[in-house]
Amino acid sequence: MTLVGVISLGCPKNLVDSETMIGILTAAGYTITPSLEEAEVIIINTCGFIRPAVQEGVETIFSSLQFKKKGACRYLAVTGCLPQRYGSKLAKLIPGVDIWLGVNAASFLLESLQKAFAGEKVVNCFSSKKRKIASNLPRLLATPPYTAYLKIAEGCSHSCSFCLIPRLRGALRSKPIELIDEGARQLAGNGVKEIVLVAQDTGSYGKDLKGKLSLNLLLQKLVKIPQLEWIRLLYLNPASLTPDIIETISNESKICNYLDLPFQHANQEILRKMGRKGDFSKYLALITNLRTALPDLTIRTTLMTGFPGEDEKAFQELLSFVEKVQFDRLGVFPYYHEEGTKSFRLPETASFFEKKRRCRRIMQIQRMISRKKNRGLVGKGLKVLIEKHLGDNIYLGRSFREAPEIDPKIIIKGNKLSIGTFIKVKITQAYTFDLAGIAEE
Repeated sequence: MTLVGVISLGCPKNLVDSETMIGILTAAGYTITPSLEEAEVIIINTCGFIRPAVQEGVETIFSSLQFKKKGACRYLAVTGCLPQRYGSKLAKLIPGVDIWLGVNAASFLLESLQKAFAGEKVVNCFSSKKRKIASNLPRLLATPPYTAYLKIAEGCSHSCSFCLIPRLRGALRSKPIELIDEGARQLAGNGVKEIVLVAQDTGSYGKDLKGKLSLNLLLQKLVKIPQLEWIRLLYLNPASLTPDIIETISNESKICNYLDLPFQHANQEILRKMGRKGDFSKYLALITNLRTALPDLTIRTTLMTGFPGEDEKAFQELLSFVEKVQFDRLGVFPYYHEEGTKSFRLPETASFFEKKRRCRRIMQIQRMISRKKNRGLVGKGLKVLIEKHLGDNIYLGRSFREAPEIDPKIIIKGNKLSIGTFIKVKITQAYTFDLAGIAEE
């Protein structure tokens, strides 16, 4: 019995990969342990998208190497985007790592472990980014039992100039609709009530498949699974959002009225340099149409400050966009000048200090917007998924307005509420981001 510890870094898409590796290991007779001190094998599934993710990955590798010196660890494996990006360079710089695997490492994991046990150093970082999705691999959830992410595609065929994803994970490769439906039904049969669909661009699902299947057709199939109560969509490029998707969301109560649309910017010149379509007026028209079709829609977006060429005028246009749209959820990040991206050829025009200042300015506005929107919910009732008991009849939960992990929580006062169940909550208090309420009998 070999004890294995798994560290998953990065986004939910990476977490699905980690869960698949855990499932494969468990099926092969390995035992997963939460204690890195006890683990004989440690696997780090990394992100390598931007500089902070690279730094986090490298720091985690070095901290885990300490367990080879002081703990039970005999073998250290590093998988995911970091090896995919830097490959054999890392293997030379960090010789203490026994296995380096790139993206989609799950299929190669058992074979690589056997080679490492035999004394062989494994460096296989580039063979799998074009690998087709052939079947559902074993998977063991790391999320709470009532919520699961479901990855519907690998890679991306967009050409955003700031993004390394196509280089790291390849072009769009959609999972066959039958496999997704089979996986979703298996999750639902095991008690999952909320499925969160993820991909590099969820809206592009099926464009590479024979017959040009679409996200809309997939949604219509998934809503027929009786045990599911919520189906949530993350990571939709605004250009991929079609009228039929909006209509299906409007008609199907199981699909959360929640859209994650990373607009990135609003200035047309900056967007074109980013390799993205749209502009202030087109994006505003899209959001207006969405809110007309889905009156209680929650919109989350991601914005970027300091992209090459973003002067004060372009930034002011972005500020005006935020004020005009009044997003429900917003994340803003400074531009990172990443080698290997198309935008790396463009000269930087803002210091990192200035990029961060612009981020803070946007979040000042967003805090006021969020507080105002939350106050408008006081007195209303929401269907809430209970997630955690804090003690003294206080619980934490989420409504359709909150995605797992990334969004605020609802603080609930109630008596003997069951984790993983849905209840009606009357909102009684609004904070800047969180809400508070009372469980209704």
